[in-house]
Amino acid sequence: MLEDFKKFLMRGNVVDLAVGVIIGAAFGKIIASLVDDILMPVLGLGLGRIDFSNLYLLLSPGADGLSSYPSLAAAREAGAATLNYGVFISATITFVIVAAAIFVIVRLVSRFDKKAAPPPASTKDCPQCQMTVPLGATKCGHCTSAIAA
Repeated sequence: MLEDFKKFLMRGNVVDLAVGVIIGAAFGKIIASLVDDILMPVLGLGLGRIDFSNLYLLLSPGADGLSSYPSLAAAREAGAATLNYGVFISATITFVIVAAAIFVIVRLVSRFDKKAAPPPASTKDCPQCQMTVPLGATKCGHCTSAIAA
């Protein structure tokens, strides 16, 4: 059983899948950094200095009883129940960028992966004996039947 498991793990598609998952995780971190560290600050600045990571709705006060907090981190530290819609917006933008990047990559790979057209036929089958004869033959070399051109 252990030998079968080893064979399963060493099959090409399992290794390819593992490599894909590792590269995907690294790619996800790069995209998350692009969104969180580059796009969201620019977008927030363009929308009037909004910090998306601190956009939240207080659902219930924390243990200290305050009804507002200066940041999402302060609300979490106090144990307040919050609806973190700013974090959700960031995650949605990250998802859209990842989906677009994967779409572009798949399109590029599919362009390079097109199968070559099969070569034109050089033979045909005899209608009488079904043996293969050259395309330009007018008589079958096997049964001597006349073949229409």
